[in-house]
Amino acid sequence: MELVQHIGVPASKIIYANPCKQIAHIKYAAKHGVQLLSFDNEMELAKVVKSHPRARMVLCVATEDSHSLSRLSLRFGASLKSCRHLLENARRDHVEVVGVSFHIGSGCPDPQAYAQSIADARLVFEMGAELGHRMHILDLGGGFPGVEGAKVRFEEIASVINSALDLYFPEGCGVDILAKLGRYYVTSAFTLAVSIIAKKEVLLDQPGREEETGSAPKTIMYHLSEGVYGIFNSVLFDNTCPTPILQKKPSTDQTLCCSSLRGPAASGCDCIAEGLWLPQLHVGDWLVFENMGAYTVGMGSLLRGAQTCRITYAMSRVAWEALQGQLLPAEQDEDAEGMCKPLSCGWEITDTLCMGPVFTPASIM
Repeated sequence: MELVQHIGVPASKIIYANPCKQIAHIKYAAKHGVQLLSFDNEMELAKVVKSHPRARMVLCVATEDSHSLSRLSLRFGASLKSCRHLLENARRDHVEVVGVSFHIGSGCPDPQAYAQSIADARLVFEMGAELGHRMHILDLGGGFPGVEGAKVRFEEIASVINSALDLYFPEGCGVDILAKLGRYYVTSAFTLAVSIIAKKEVLLDQPGREEETGSAPKTIMYHLSEGVYGIFNSVLFDNTCPTPILQKKPSTDQTLCCSSLRGPAASGCDCIAEGLWLPQLHVGDWLVFENMGAYTVGMGSLLRGAQTCRITYAMSRVAWEALQGQLLPAEQDEDAEGMCKPLSCGWEITDTLCMGPVFTPASIM
């Protein structure tokens, strides 16, 4: 809340959407004019009533997310059966419920889950209207795919959502539609480069295999400078198995070995990926992982005093030339051309540019 207000967003545009809030944070919201808060149970409502009596609430409802990679409804969201009771309690406590939110979770393969949740939200809106709540906000949640190779494309999800909105919340009905598009925007915006800091061979405990093959089966374990307690948090959040891009392209005659990638922690849980077939790599080699913008840096913790990773911003020459006239005054263009010499390889580090870091929309790239 502090960060968002610091960049000039008015309190009226902020939703404190965490369904599990600390009392101190609720009081902070009250002090700084943030009035929209979410809830999904009686205890959360009671905390807000006591610490922020002027708050306006958004009721978070559970969804059918059994096929999602990250199932948020296991922990958050009120069932449809309990919504009327919660709306009645809010009315009794003189708290106005102004909207409904839901979250399908990340990696949902079925776009129809959004349509069902929008239909459920319509029912809750009707319950609220019966009880005197003036509801005008619908929050569609997040988890939208941000990579090209997703099982379900963003455009497919958007089509289903738009059809459901036309049916249950048509244009002109007075309802504001919100969504959390963080993953969609940032997933593909970051690429991670990480080095191998240790390597060892581990024998696999498979009785009988040695007699069959003449040698004991083994896997090569590579320890990287980052793990699941740091940048590879996405492994825990998304149940993914990241596949690296090798710094050096292997030759066709190189033997591939069964390999696993692990972080620097001594914990056996710091496993990034297993069952990868990779050529022989060495300590000091670098691995590259694409689409590392979601649930990575922001969720990591510093392990044993480790340094935070260094983020380098880059853009293509085409993007730089397209933006140059907009970011630099016209009278400086001639001088700037002499000072700024972007590389022609397609990516330029901002250290070579006369401007701050800029993320470039994919359409310009």
